[in-house]
Amino acid sequence: MEIKAYMKEARQLTDQRLRELLPTEDTYPQIIHEAMAYSVFAGGKRFRPLLCLASCQAVCGSWEPALDGACALECIHTYSLIHDDLPGMDDDDYRRGKLTNHKVFGDGIAILAGDALLTYAFEILTGLERSVKPEKLLQVIKEISQASGTAGMIGGQVVDIISEQEKPTAQLLQYIHHHKTGALLVASVRTGAILGGANEAQLEALTAYARQLGLAFQITDDILDVVGDEKKLGKPVGSDEKNEKATFPALFGLEQSRKMAQDAVETAIAALEPIGEKGNILTELARYLLEREN
Repeated sequence: MEIKAYMKEARQLTDQRLRELLPTEDTYPQIIHEAMAYSVFAGGKRFRPLLCLASCQAVCGSWEPALDGACALECIHTYSLIHDDLPGMDDDDYRRGKLTNHKVFGDGIAILAGDALLTYAFEILTGLERSVKPEKLLQVIKEISQASGTAGMIGGQVVDIISEQEKPTAQLLQYIHHHKTGALLVASVRTGAILGGANEAQLEALTAYARQLGLAFQITDDILDVVGDEKKLGKPVGSDEKNEKATFPALFGLEQSRKMAQDAVETAIAALEPIGEKGNILTELARYLLEREN
């Protein structure tokens, strides 16, 4: 299947399942459920669910066992975006071409909508107890919780904030990338693999792939903030430079950053060798990163 068609099908499947899992917008108190849905269904790429589903399919031939796990990951990602846009963080007015959550619902409800999505992600995961062995489910919950907390995404966000206006170093950049963005991407791949029944060799190969993919994702994200099209991105460009954040272009320049992204993608693809042809979709997802415009 052509990669864009695969991505579209996976997005549609994820959206349909999210609508089934999340409380309806008319559920009391309506405003919090409206705020949650506003950001969840704002039109994102669903890249984390994509990785989760494709990894599951690579080891068992189907993405069905990982669908709820993929939805939980998207809830966590969306919560992080809601909070990231707040005045106390990046103070952004637009996300995915729409007003940010706090601009529509106010700071208080936006904070609570993010909190609710984080909490609901784990409620979704507990629903897997009917189909997933307890030890496997605990492993998934541990993977996602660690990737979302101070050992992962939160830790990276904290260092990103406290290092603003500092001269970036390769070590600092590596820490921020690995934790803020990379950790949840790795967890997405590992969650899909675990739910698909991956053996140790498969899990090791997919983890190596995910780490390099996460690096490529962050580099291309940094590049798009410099040269991207605001209409295609759905948000203003140049915020990283404005906030004096540590980014790959700031430290290495655009051309070297592009080469680093290319190298990371090639290393990620090479890591998939033990997976064989079943990993073709993951290979195409890695290549897509170098071409993406949003």
